[in-house]
Amino acid sequence: MLNKNRVILFIFLLAGQFASNAQDINIKIHVNSVFDTKISILPLVGSKAYKPVVETTENVKNGTSTTLIVPKDYLPGQFVLRFDYRDKETSTPYPAEKYFFANNQNLELWVNPKAIGKPDSTYFQTGERENALFAEFAKENGQRRSQLNLLQNFLMNYDQPKSKFYQTGYAEYESRRNEYNQWLTSQIKTNDDAFVSRTFQFQYVPQLELGGTEKQRMDNMIDHYFDMVNFQDPLLAKTTDLRDWMNNYVNLYGARATTVALRDSLFTLAGKTAIEKVKSGHPLVYGWMVDYFFKGYESFNITKGMQMLQPYLEDPRCLTNKRLEIERRLQGIETIRPGVVAPDFTTTDAAGKPVSFLNYKTSSRFKLILFWSADCQHCKEMVQKLYPWYLQIGGKRQIEVFAISVDYTETEIKVWEEAKPKLIGWKHSRAAGGINSAEANAYFILATPVMILVDAKTNKIVAMPDNIDDLEKAIKQE
Repeated sequence: MLNKNRVILFIFLLAGQFASNAQDINIKIHVNSVFDTKISILPLVGSKAYKPVVETTENVKNGTSTTLIVPKDYLPGQFVLRFDYRDKETSTPYPAEKYFFANNQNLELWVNPKAIGKPDSTYFQTGERENALFAEFAKENGQRRSQLNLLQNFLMNYDQPKSKFYQTGYAEYESRRNEYNQWLTSQIKTNDDAFVSRTFQFQYVPQLELGGTEKQRMDNMIDHYFDMVNFQDPLLAKTTDLRDWMNNYVNLYGARATTVALRDSLFTLAGKTAIEKVKSGHPLVYGWMVDYFFKGYESFNITKGMQMLQPYLEDPRCLTNKRLEIERRLQGIETIRPGVVAPDFTTTDAAGKPVSFLNYKTSSRFKLILFWSADCQHCKEMVQKLYPWYLQIGGKRQIEVFAISVDYTETEIKVWEEAKPKLIGWKHSRAAGGINSAEANAYFILATPVMILVDAKTNKIVAMPDNIDDLEKAIKQE
């Protein structure tokens, strides 16, 4: 058993190291060419990503300036500077955004919100480091990378990989690849004190067998994907590039999925492989990786993936922000399984009176709980198959369907209202609070659609089918 006091102290010390050099910074913003504007700053990573952490209390007028303070807890980091500006006093506010890096330097920005992407209309002070370095690197990197990409595309599409011509081309490619990677390394070392240099390493080009089949190239890419990234650097976890880079990695696995079951297995494998790669790196990066896959498994409701994360939660080096959330989810998964009594919730009887699900009387053999959203494409595709199948097997004589909508917004609710009349015979209800409702929480629903097949007499869960074929098999086995 872990000593919780030791774990908490360990986390505290590491967190202190992570932010030891950080301090609040000021960003002075000069506004021009609009009537006025509201200004807010949103971080791009962390628990408050895309939520304002500081904003003006009053609109900033044309020709004036304001100073906002970026709290040290968010530094260094990547941010969005959002302007909601008006051309004239009677205008409706219009949004404009500028992405920027901030580290330990106070910033000064001159901005025309209407032309925010033009360097002659929006620019930082002379001597500004992070954003100037990023722009300089992006320009030179694009030039160097373009020639390498031309060679790579040629070699991948050349139909005679055993020819001398191909071998000569491949040798040239390898020479340029190594030269390019060495340039990246020099840029990282030269600018080690700049936060933005942490993003450079995601440009590394690993060794790749270009002459094989598409599957062989993909296997090779997966095998070498993590070769050149420094997971010992805690600041890696504060970049948006790490998330984008991992999305590309997961997509390599997703491209192979032909069924939902295979997708779940592949995404679970992707998570285990990635976490093992970073396990020996900095605890904050290790924890970030566990959080990243937890969020993905939540979105797709991948139980196997959730369970795969369990051993890493018990590792005190894994500084995951979502430890308690993951543990709650794993404990919940264990309670929703075939053989246990289904969690109760309130529905209505034939007379429209409130009645608990467990006390609902029906002559059907089964009760089928369907969590869905009428505005969800996967849900619509499932319902389009489920409803004809339901009618084909005899409707309520076999199954009483409890279709619980998690639609939340006005747009979603409208679509749900239009969909209900087409699904005659089902018991329709909408869970107030959507995915955060009592019904969804009782079944630990985090993504839709989800089906739970329940024995109508015992109220015990029979199966949790992923599709119509699984549902049909479960019914035939009973």
